[in-house]
Amino acid sequence: MSRDYGVAGLVRELRATGVPVGLSEHLDATRALAETDLFDRDELRAALRTTLVKDAGHFATFDLVFDLYFTGQPVDVAEHLAELSDAELRDLLAAAVRREDDTLLRQVVGVLVGRHAGFEPGRAVAGVLYQMRTVRAIDLEQLGTALSDPSPPGPGWARRLATERVEDALQRVQDEVGAEIRRRLIEDRGADAVARTLRTPLPEDVDFLQAAQRDADALRLVIQPLARKLAARLAVTRKRAARGILDFRRTVRNALSTGGVPVEPVFRPRRPAKPRLVVLADISGSVSTFAGFALQLVHALRGEFTAVRSFVFVDGLDEVTDIFSDAGHLGAAIRSINARGCGVRYDGRSDYGHVLRTFDGSFVDSLTPRTTVLVLGDARSNYLEPRTEALAGIAARAGHVYWLNPEPMSAWDSGDSVIGRYAPHCERVVECRSLRQLRAFVESLT
Repeated sequence: MSRDYGVAGLVRELRATGVPVGLSEHLDATRALAETDLFDRDELRAALRTTLVKDAGHFATFDLVFDLYFTGQPVDVAEHLAELSDAELRDLLAAAVRREDDTLLRQVVGVLVGRHAGFEPGRAVAGVLYQMRTVRAIDLEQLGTALSDPSPPGPGWARRLATERVEDALQRVQDEVGAEIRRRLIEDRGADAVARTLRTPLPEDVDFLQAAQRDADALRLVIQPLARKLAARLAVTRKRAARGILDFRRTVRNALSTGGVPVEPVFRPRRPAKPRLVVLADISGSVSTFAGFALQLVHALRGEFTAVRSFVFVDGLDEVTDIFSDAGHLGAAIRSINARGCGVRYDGRSDYGHVLRTFDGSFVDSLTPRTTVLVLGDARSNYLEPRTEALAGIAARAGHVYWLNPEPMSAWDSGDSVIGRYAPHCERVVECRSLRQLRAFVESLT
């Protein structure tokens, strides 16, 4: 490979990936080679990087292209990325985010969208399902681990700052996935058609799986009255004609007008007891935004039931009832749950079978016919044994079992989803992607 051909190919590919390289930078790089030991790879890399790259955020992209163009024949970057595994792409994604290399970030996201979104040309959709599939493949939990400092600083404020940085980075990746999908939708259907499907939804129509932080306050305002209504609908009620126990004192008093003959017995009104509630909430990375909603709902339900027991899970199960009771507000409870690593047993990959078996073995004796069990999750268990018999044991002891699934029904039982195997042991399995659907579920309860 001659030095002119090498630099020319390198410059051409850098420009194709979005790194701005002008004619003057190209000439500077060519002149620099005259002063460089071409057999010293590190020296060659340093010379070309110094002359061609003006933004430190583009270093990661330069290094990738350099490795391709100076180790044999030139290779297209997109083709090279397409040959990498999801894990390798996730590592590149983490590197791009850390170095703020938007070019590399777009390239990696583009490959992941093409690989996992399942894009269907011509469909009049907003791309929510495409984004959900891609984000699940990226595995935000694993990406967050890669972006986290393995030895976080000691002070509480420093830990919170580090956590917020990781959360911001993950949101940036999700935003880029959404942007890439929108670009492809526009290319397929045109801007006007896409705009009609991407109009900003009302708060009650915000998809839990796509809800951003800016939607949290709007959701919280609607959740509280819904929690109250849910408690009322689940309460043990009696028919209006049903009578309570005899009120002897009032019966005798009323009988004075008839000479002591109790013509009209008086009965005490029935006072239906508040029901008991058990909530099992999936807080894994694949449904992280839905988990935030689930914890909001649990927090709102605490004052509406005689007893609320709250559990969170990923591949392990932890009761967080005391955390919600002790925390002054929802944010403090969530921080405490994260700090304690609640719900994680081994590798932090969802294992519904183990979770249900743990609950059935350790907590099922606390269930009564007055207990309603509410499961919040997508039933995706990484192809592990679902342990449906454990859910059957829970259903046999509880009064009601409802499962709220944040995924669209079209995605149920696809891939590692086993919701169809759990459904026979639930009174109802409901698609619950928004507050509107949650309200419809509440209204349907009798």
